[in-house]
Amino acid sequence: MPINPNVFDRALLRRRRLRALALGAETFLLDRVAADLAERLGAVLRQFDVAVDLGTPTDAVRAMLAGNAAIGELFAASALPDADVIADEEALPFRDGSLDLVVSALALQFVNDLPGTLIQIRRALKPDGLFLAAMLGGDTLTELRQAFAAAEAEIEGGVSPHVAPFTDVREMGALLQRAGFALPVSDVERLTVRYSSPRVLMSELRRMGATNVLTERRRTPLRGTTLSRMAEVYAQRFADPDGKIRATFEIVWLSGWAPHQSQQKPLRPGSAQARLADALGTTETKLP
Repeated sequence: MPINPNVFDRALLRRRRLRALALGAETFLLDRVAADLAERLGAVLRQFDVAVDLGTPTDAVRAMLAGNAAIGELFAASALPDADVIADEEALPFRDGSLDLVVSALALQFVNDLPGTLIQIRRALKPDGLFLAAMLGGDTLTELRQAFAAAEAEIEGGVSPHVAPFTDVREMGALLQRAGFALPVSDVERLTVRYSSPRVLMSELRRMGATNVLTERRRTPLRGTTLSRMAEVYAQRFADPDGKIRATFEIVWLSGWAPHQSQQKPLRPGSAQARLADALGTTETKLP
């Protein structure tokens, strides 16, 4: 039986995001990430004449960057109908070397070919152009994943995927390098959010457009007994003394530059002109 290379159902993802907008989107997480992105970008002393907000499911990033004098034109590119450029993150429509800046908030974790998308972004950037993005990392909703697995194994004798297998931060630096970015940086932030119950958490995930879009997701309705047992397991393992449950959101930050001759480069091994011991004011001890 052939293996489906597509982990995520991209068409379903678009429908879920449109449903979230119709329900009244829950944007607290995206708003926080957008504010952090604007702060990080504010520390970069550069002018970006042409910038693209790639895949961000709301206008949160554009709103935060609206007053940034360093950004000229900022276009939204996504599959949602209100975007300036209708585009899929897996097939970018931009010419090589046409953009000064690409930003993205909580979108790239749902692409099936992340290395391919990163290569396309790097090619679309002008030399010395910047890529800055935030995406959900591997520990996101780990509590919900564990509770579902325990409940299904107990009630139904098997486990089906309910939470996406997001990328580990330790892999991201290597992916940026593989895509050809210079000065790649990746770091992680973990945010713990408390809810009155797992049902409230899942309701908010629905309004985030972040419910299960795995291609190999379960196609039959979840049993009521399994859902009830999941809530019990969640409360037993991940509740605080006041009864509220915890949910982890791991935010992985990525940045990299399109290569340019003006950028810093590592020195050739053995080319140092001074001893480290002299710089530190200490005595060098040679090993046998």
